Amino acid sequence: MMEKKDFMASYEGIFDRVFDALLDLHKKSREEHRQVILEVSWAIAEAFKKGNKVLIFGNGGSAADAQHLAAEFVNRFLLDRDPLPAIALHTDTSVVTSVSNDFSFSQVFSKQINALGLPGDVAWGISTSGNSENVVEGLIAARRRGLVTVGFSGVDGGAMKEYCDHLLNVDSRETPRIQEIHIVLGHIICETVENFLFGRATG
Repeated sequence: MMEKKDFMASYEGIFDRVFDALLDLHKKSREEHRQVILEVSWAIAEAFKKGNKVLIFGNGGSAADAQHLAAEFVNRFLLDRDPLPAIALHTDTSVVTSVSNDFSFSQVFSKQINALGLPGDVAWGISTSGNSENVVEGLIAARRRGLVTVGFSGVDGGAMKEYCDHLLNVDSRETPRIQEIHIVLGHIICETVENFLFGRATG
């Protein structure tokens, strides 16, 4: 049986490897994604100003990120203010399971976008590979209906990049690292939109 001191010596390298990778990705994101983040923030803020909404969707950890970010808009991020309309499309289990059962899991987001999406809304798809079929189909449906399309992915953006007005692809193939950067950048968008709409300028 491994002793605690041997465990500590054997596995502390994971700590260093993860932090080194994250620090590198944070630096790259600051250099490469500033313009895209500001463009996405502007698009979302303009949608909210005009009475439109944000529809966010993803699978697995990206689904958790989608509902996390939707909650930041609907409830609050840092400011006490009026709620903003955002919906995470995987949270209605009856819709997700009925579409999956009656048609295909690939249509769980596209059907909801066809039902709920209006021109001027923002469709925000999250897929670490960029190739999740249901996310891609959701973005295709959104583009057809005149929504602004935003994609968060990894590597080169995969299949979803063709259907995104704004694409943010984290330069990594490690799913956990991509997800960790996604939530940081999502939080920056939330803070930027909130400050713009509710009277706080930053500089």
